[in-house]
Amino acid sequence: MTAPLTGIKVLDLTRAMAGPFCTQLLGDLGAEVIKVESIQGGDETRYWGPFWNEISGYFLSANRNKKSIAVNLKDQAGFRIVATLAERADVFIENFRPGAVGRLGLDYSSLAYTNPRLVYCSLSGFGQDGPCAQEPAYNLLMQGFAGLMSLTGFADGEPTRAGLPVTDLTAGLYAAIGILTALYSRESTGEGQKVETSLLEGQISWLSYYLVGYLANGVIPRGMGSAHHSLAPYRAYKACDGYFVIAVGNDMQWKRLCEALGAVDLGNDERLLTNTGRLKFRDDMDAALNKIFKEYTVSELVERINTYEVPCGPINTIDQVVNDPQVSHLHMIEQVPHAKIPDLALCGVPIKFSKTPGRIQTAPPMHGEHTDQILSGMGFSPEKIAELRMKGIVA
Repeated sequence: MTAPLTGIKVLDLTRAMAGPFCTQLLGDLGAEVIKVESIQGGDETRYWGPFWNEISGYFLSANRNKKSIAVNLKDQAGFRIVATLAERADVFIENFRPGAVGRLGLDYSSLAYTNPRLVYCSLSGFGQDGPCAQEPAYNLLMQGFAGLMSLTGFADGEPTRAGLPVTDLTAGLYAAIGILTALYSRESTGEGQKVETSLLEGQISWLSYYLVGYLANGVIPRGMGSAHHSLAPYRAYKACDGYFVIAVGNDMQWKRLCEALGAVDLGNDERLLTNTGRLKFRDDMDAALNKIFKEYTVSELVERINTYEVPCGPINTIDQVVNDPQVSHLHMIEQVPHAKIPDLALCGVPIKFSKTPGRIQTAPPMHGEHTDQILSGMGFSPEKIAELRMKGIVA
């Protein structure tokens, strides 16, 4: 069975996380992805830890199903190689600082002139124009700038970064959605187009009900730890041997929770019968629940509460997630052959298709691993490739 994007060629001039995460997803779904890297070391994340047999785990996490060609873009011969690849591509994606690709001659108007069917995606920190467009952006900076850190952690604690690079991952997902939508549009119009998104736009979008709530009532939301601004009880609680979470989403679930705990008085407390009341009297409710929870272990509470069909679960560490039977059932941890890492395993493909499944076909490439293969496919002879390498045009 072929994958959904079989036949789509992607030219990937991105590095770090947001862009590579996007193109990895496209590769998982069957696209041929050529990753263009600088001849001096390539993607900087190749040098970010943790390391697995001296290979960056960070790089491994976002670059499978790709071929790597190392090119000196500042050399005219190197530019021509990439421009020729762009003429043959369906998708071109870059995450340089706005304006940089134009100076290289790889801007949308230049490439679309020779390949009008090209879907061209620019992924940036703050957008392609505007007062902040030229400012550098990393996940941490954007978590602060876009308000996420003000919502994470506790209101009286120091600003807290969300554990994952969520602004990068969000932007990567939006870039993938934009590219796929533009490819779909091309089916009817015959023409490609430029797609733009950024870390800032993605994160503003993900502010979701926090942003709308502020616009509605002018109240600035603050961090509440694991608690929820709109629902209660909806947070982490402590049992006698550790923490677990309860997510009560409606009043019937609250009633069943009280039944599960044998908490007759709590279930009959008229102040807590509705979510509005539970939010108003949150402290009293939590005090009563904590008194009950300290008498049980996490496993006892999770089993008892889930029996009553109230969302409840443990707070797993990464090792527990990796070894969870449901994660295994979904094939979300996959063994991948690698020349230097015999036991390499990566996150599985998160989107399932009944007829055209995606899959991990190749491990993340070594720097310039496919330079010769790609150039040979373009018609370069072994002698010409050796000459380009000797002149420092490719690696």
